[in-house]
Amino acid sequence: MKNFFKTPTQYGYLIKLLIRVLIFAGVFTLYLTHKDFLHYIFVTPIWKEFAPLHLLWIIFMVMMIRHLIPTNAKFISMASKKMHTDEYVKVLGYSELELSRFIHDQNIKAWTVMLIWLIINGIWGLLYVFGIVDDADLLMLSVFYFLADYICIIFFCPFQNFIMRNKCCVNCRIYDWGHFMMFTPMLFIQNFYSWSLFFTSCVVLIHWEIVYAKHPERFWSGSNQVLQCNYCRDKTCHIKERLHDVKR
Repeated sequence: MKNFFKTPTQYGYLIKLLIRVLIFAGVFTLYLTHKDFLHYIFVTPIWKEFAPLHLLWIIFMVMMIRHLIPTNAKFISMASKKMHTDEYVKVLGYSELELSRFIHDQNIKAWTVMLIWLIINGIWGLLYVFGIVDDADLLMLSVFYFLADYICIIFFCPFQNFIMRNKCCVNCRIYDWGHFMMFTPMLFIQNFYSWSLFFTSCVVLIHWEIVYAKHPERFWSGSNQVLQCNYCRDKTCHIKERLHDVKR
C-alpha cells in the first residue's frame, strides 16, 4: 500500500475513498433493510425529524460549495485548483494555435461524455416516471455515483480511458463535472433535498465551464506549468500506473 500512496493528495484521496465506502455501505444497508424508512427520511423536512441522511445532505452541499471557493489546501488536487488564477504558471512562448486545437478536441470529447451520461440517466428517469424505480432507488444510485467518483480518480476511469484520453486527472477537462454526475438522478425527484443537490451541482458545473471558456490556458499542460509531470504535486496517476503494471 505504501508503494501506491506517497503524496498528501494521494493519502487524502485514500481517506476520502474509505469515508465514501463507509457512507455507501451504511446507505446500502438501510436501502436493503428499511427502504420505506429511507424514503420517509428523504422527504421529511430537517426541522421535523433530523436523521443521519440529513447530515449526508449537508456533507454533499458543503462539498460542492467548497469547489466554488479558491483554496490552497494541500489535500485539494490540482485537478480542481487549476481553474484558479493563483495556480496558473504560464509556459513562456506556448502556441495559441496548439491551445485552440486542444480546446476544440477536448470540447468534442467532453460533450460526447455529457450526451452518454444524459442518455444513461434519462433511462433511469423513464423508469422512475413509469414507477419501475422509486425515490429510494434513485437516492441509492446517487450514493453509488458518489463512491464511483473516487474509484474513477484512484483506480480506473472509463471516461478517461475510452473517451477523453487525458493522461491523468490533473489534466482532466471534465474533472469538476463529478458533482453534476453524482446528482443527476436527483433531478427526477420533486423534493427540496434532491433539487438543492442537483441545482447546486449545476452551479458548480457552470462555474467550471465559464472559467474554462474564459481562461482555457489554465487547463492545458502546454500552457500551464503546474499541469506538467515535472511540476505535479499530486502524482495520482502513479496509482493507476502501478495497478496497470501489476495486471501486466
